[in-house]
Amino acid sequence: MSRILVYHNGECSKCKELTEILSDKGLPVDYKFYLHEALTITELKDLLQKLQLPATDLLRQSEPLFAAQYDGKQFTDDEWLQIIVDHPVLLQRPIVVFDDKAIIARPPAKVLEIL
Repeated sequence: MSRILVYHNGECSKCKELTEILSDKGLPVDYKFYLHEALTITELKDLLQKLQLPATDLLRQSEPLFAAQYDGKQFTDDEWLQIIVDHPVLLQRPIVVFDDKAIIARPPAKVLEIL
């Protein structure tokens, strides 16, 4: 059985809800605690390909850091990805990767769409 990878923030209520859903299903899961485990541009590009979304959709625009430094500014996808690498708190969460698919699991039950 393929393992599920979850980009996880241990303090996030949506991440905690997602963990409960996956645990209830008894599915094998690996967690990437991205606030403590460095992200890479290559990893984020792979994630974008699986999500089939532009880099701006990876951004938590509700974060105070985004509002203070990036709101209304235009960057290329590569520049946005570097901003996320530099400030991982800006990464949308939770993100679930399963095989060659990925989804931003907001709401957490949305994960069921790719399992």
